[in-house]
Amino acid sequence: MSFYDLFLMAAPNGDANPMTMFLPLILIFIVFYFFIIRPQKKKEGARKKMIEAVQKGNRVITVGGVHGTVTQVDETSVLVQVDNNTKLRIEKSALSSVVGKD
Repeated sequence: MSFYDLFLMAAPNGDANPMTMFLPLILIFIVFYFFIIRPQKKKEGARKKMIEAVQKGNRVITVGGVHGTVTQVDETSVLVQVDNNTKLRIEKSALSSVVGKD
């Protein structure tokens, strides 16, 4: 008996249940959902709440690493004072984190 004969004997016959073929795909999707998709959604929701809660006097860090204090809050942007005479207008979506109050 050759290797080829053993391979043909091990081949599945056409009576396989279709559910058993899709079960691994379903399990992979469940694993992706609980380990990748769901935590990312929670993290994005927390970031959205943080951006909405920014107010005057908060110390913030931008995505680019600029540290400063919020001096004015608009609908889509904030005015951040980074030095005594230096202020930057930054989009709220560019905020990385709120450190705390000044």
